[in-house]
Amino acid sequence: MTRFDAPTEELLVREVASPGPMTLLLESREVPLGGIRGITVHRSLPQRGLPTVGAWCFLDYFDEAGVPMRVLPHPHIGLQTVTWPLNGEIRHRDTVLSDVMIQPGQLNIMTSGYGIAHSEFSTEPDAASAAVRGVQLWVALPSGAADHEPFFEQHSDLPVWQQGGVSARVFVGTLGSATSPATTFTPLLGAEMRLAAGTAESIPVDRTFEHAIFVLDGEVTVDDVRVTERQLLYIGDGCPSVEIVADAAAHVIFIGGEPFGEDLVMWWNFVGRSHDDIVSAREDWEARASRFGNVPGHGAERIPAPPLPTVTLTPRRRRR
Repeated sequence: MTRFDAPTEELLVREVASPGPMTLLLESREVPLGGIRGITVHRSLPQRGLPTVGAWCFLDYFDEAGVPMRVLPHPHIGLQTVTWPLNGEIRHRDTVLSDVMIQPGQLNIMTSGYGIAHSEFSTEPDAASAAVRGVQLWVALPSGAADHEPFFEQHSDLPVWQQGGVSARVFVGTLGSATSPATTFTPLLGAEMRLAAGTAESIPVDRTFEHAIFVLDGEVTVDDVRVTERQLLYIGDGCPSVEIVADAAAHVIFIGGEPFGEDLVMWWNFVGRSHDDIVSAREDWEARASRFGNVPGHGAERIPAPPLPTVTLTPRRRRR
């Protein structure tokens, strides 16, 4: 998914020193996405005080009733996109000639590397039935993979980890005995987790990871912190397990990864290492350079890049 909002400059600096065991409860913010049929999403990452969780650098939740997804071709660099619909069906087309239907329970992960473009459209003709609810996440690529050849993966048979009242579909990385087949470039975890009423479980995790839980439905108590719908709870590294309680049924996204120690410039749909990286990518997109190619089926239609800020992108540091 593209960012239609007018992006401000963001140099996301993840300090190498890890924060250690801690929790931080954050509210998502409403962000209007423009275009012919605008929608509003709930953005939990990045936050001013929390640019990344592991290499996860972006989390949008969309659930606007009656509004279909209609996202024209747009570019990406330096990241992987994870599209995770909770209902409905999305047609994904890109410049490496992928043309697939994205359905709930499938992993669809696109590695942009040095440059890719794609489109996403709801498949149902009726606006009400075309409404899609889901989550869009981005993973920042480390410097060694930022110039990788772009590619797309779809995995329909994902492992499920279960313990007591917890059932987790693992779409990235490993949770317990369940390991996703997805290609990753840094140690990561991503799972859709459903909790039965009366759940009280200790979730084993990698203590070198930091984690976050985003609540889609219901509410949970995590390490004695109550988390409600559209809130994100950050959990620092150094924890061997995460204690989670759900009095009623709940539905969450659980992400994590090793703290990401590289400086990132993130603007519009681009993740780079410098202001110049972003300027170059924007110029190439506007010039229709071969770097991004063309998405079949859309002709000349595409989303133009917004204007760059008039100042050099400046650091945004993680708050302690």
